[in-house]
Amino acid sequence: MGSLSIWHWLIIAVVFVMFFGAKRMPDAARSLGRSLRIFKSEVSQMQHESNASDSGAPAQQPTPQLPAAQQSPQATEPRTEPKSV
Repeated sequence: MGSLSIWHWLIIAVVFVMFFGAKRMPDAARSLGRSLRIFKSEVSQMQHESNASDSGAPAQQPTPQLPAAQQSPQATEPRTEPKSV
């Protein structure tokens, strides 16, 4: 009961054809295939870059640039407010 039978799949297919039409279905499948190919190539490229950086010299991390207000020595010291008595 938990899995989809052939009749369920047939009803789903008929609903898709009714919604999108028979002419648009091949175009939709083609564009989905292109998207999946692009995604697959990007993932493999990321894995290739990750493996190359692991095996080679460690990549230099750029030093983060702090805004000018945070670079001044006064910004690192805690502020003390005068106490009113």
